[in-house]
Amino acid sequence: MYEKVSTNMNFVEREKNVEKFWQENDIFKKSIESRKNAPEYTFYDGPPTANGKPHIGHVLTRVIKDMIPRYKTMKGYQVPRKAGWDTHGLPVELEVEKMLGLDGKEQIEEYGLIPFIDKCKESVWKYKGMWEDFSGTVGFWADMEHPYVTYHDDYIES
Repeated sequence: MYEKVSTNMNFVEREKNVEKFWQENDIFKKSIESRKNAPEYTFYDGPPTANGKPHIGHVLTRVIKDMIPRYKTMKGYQVPRKAGWDTHGLPVELEVEKMLGLDGKEQIEEYGLIPFIDKCKESVWKYKGMWEDFSGTVGFWADMEHPYVTYHDDYIES
């Protein structure tokens, strides 16, 4: 009833070829532009924290968060997808405290709030490239060139 799939097919290479084709031909951008007069569908994606490495558990969430916009796109909607980065919070502060050898509020204040905040802002981009590569590998489409960043004033004020 079904044809047997050859075991000598290099699926990883095939995936990389598809990803390369998408990148070289701007397929994501074309999918948005080709529907510029279509009704818009908005999908809010909770952003990852860029100061942590992506892991196998993120595959499922990335894939599911990509399925809904793709489905709506296939139904004729224009679905702009803006990438985002969660760049503040306790995980960021704890990582920087550990990196600087600090322990608690008093030591942070001695170190200086502005220098500490600057170190936090710097540290959140540690794994950005890894996240972008990971997202491409799993076929997650989003505008990575113009992301929203949660420590930017325009985001905070919104």
